[in-house]
Amino acid sequence: MIEHVTIRRMDHVGVVVEDLADAVAFFVELGLEQRGAAPVEGDWVDRVVGLEGVSAQIVMLQTPDGTGRLELAKFHAPPAEPDRHPAPANALGLRHVAFVVDDIDEVLARLLARGAALVGELGRYEERYRLCYLRGPEGIIVELAQQID
Repeated sequence: MIEHVTIRRMDHVGVVVEDLADAVAFFVELGLEQRGAAPVEGDWVDRVVGLEGVSAQIVMLQTPDGTGRLELAKFHAPPAEPDRHPAPANALGLRHVAFVVDDIDEVLARLLARGAALVGELGRYEERYRLCYLRGPEGIIVELAQQID
């Protein structure tokens, strides 16, 4: 039994992108639902994120069951230094976002048609899951998993 809880829930994962429209379209194609979009700027943002002169646009996406959210952000200022070398799956830091899907073959086909690429191959974990890693917009690694009934 946990006697002292310091958090209520995980609220969202934030991902910074260069092409916000493309990233939003990708995750909507995956099945997330757009819940809001807003410009973000001002002294309070500068103080919170530790940068000066922040001007950004954010879009909040949500899983259909309402339990998971993904925030996509495009910083207009200050300019970001793009990393043109997509990191491998074992690089240190936040590496992928995982989603459970109903039909992995159908979802994978739709995302591959949008320009995603498999990182490895579609495989099985025991007789529990079919799963794969794919690279989406701007090198974001997305894990898809389908439970085997």
